[in-house]
Amino acid sequence: MSERPTVVRTHQRVQPDVVAALGAGGVATVSEAQGRTGLLLPRVRPIYSGAAIAGTAITVLCHPGDNLMLHLAVEFCRAGDVLVVAMTSENEDGLLGELLATSLRAHGVIAVVMDCGVRDVTQLREMGFPVWSRAVSAQGTSKSVAGSVNVPVVCAGQPVHPGDAIVADDDGVVCVPRETAAEVAARVGERVTREDAMRRRLASGELGADLYGLREVADRLGIDYTGEAAPA
Repeated sequence: MSERPTVVRTHQRVQPDVVAALGAGGVATVSEAQGRTGLLLPRVRPIYSGAAIAGTAITVLCHPGDNLMLHLAVEFCRAGDVLVVAMTSENEDGLLGELLATSLRAHGVIAVVMDCGVRDVTQLREMGFPVWSRAVSAQGTSKSVAGSVNVPVVCAGQPVHPGDAIVADDDGVVCVPRETAAEVAARVGERVTREDAMRRRLASGELGADLYGLREVADRLGIDYTGEAAPA
C-alpha cells in the first residue's frame, strides 16, 4: 500500500471479454480455477441475496470513519468498474450510503466491495445496487482525512491492485490479478464444461463415489463398510 496519500488517475484494466468469462463461472469456480486463491475473507457479505457481478477494480484506501476518498474516486470510475474499499485499520462505520451510490452508478460503477460498513441498505436494495460489506452501520462519517485511490491495497485479507478482475456473488468475493486473468478465464471455461458433464451424470443417478474415484480413497484410508449392502 502507498505510504503517501495518492490519487492515480489512470490504470490498465482486464479486458471486458475476459471479465465476462470470469463472471460466467462465479466466485467458487474462479477461485478453484486459480488454485483456490483470491478469496476475500468471508466477513465481507452481500447486503442482499441474488446479486452477481464481475468487473474491474478501482481501489480506495480510507481511514476509519472517513469517506473523503470515496468521493474523490468517483471522477476516475468508468463503466464496469467495481469500487474496492480497504481501510488503514479496523472499522465498521457506514462509509457508503444511497447518495454516494447514486453518484457511483452515474459514473459506471456496478458494485462496491468494502471492508467496512454500509448504510441505507433498504434504498440500495431498491436501487438494485450491489454492495458486499463487512457490516451494516448507520454510523456517519467525516470527509477530512487523506487516503489514496488506485494504489495496491489489502481488502479483507486479499491483495487487490487497480484493474484486477473482481467477481462477487452469494458465495463471497474473489480477486483475479490483471496479469493472469486471461489464463484463469480459460481455465474457468474448461471447468464449467467439465462440471456441466458431471452434473448430467449425477442427475442420472451415478454416484460421486464412483465418478471421483473415492472408493479407492476409502480403501486407502482403511474405511470399513458394515451391515447389509444397499439394494440395487
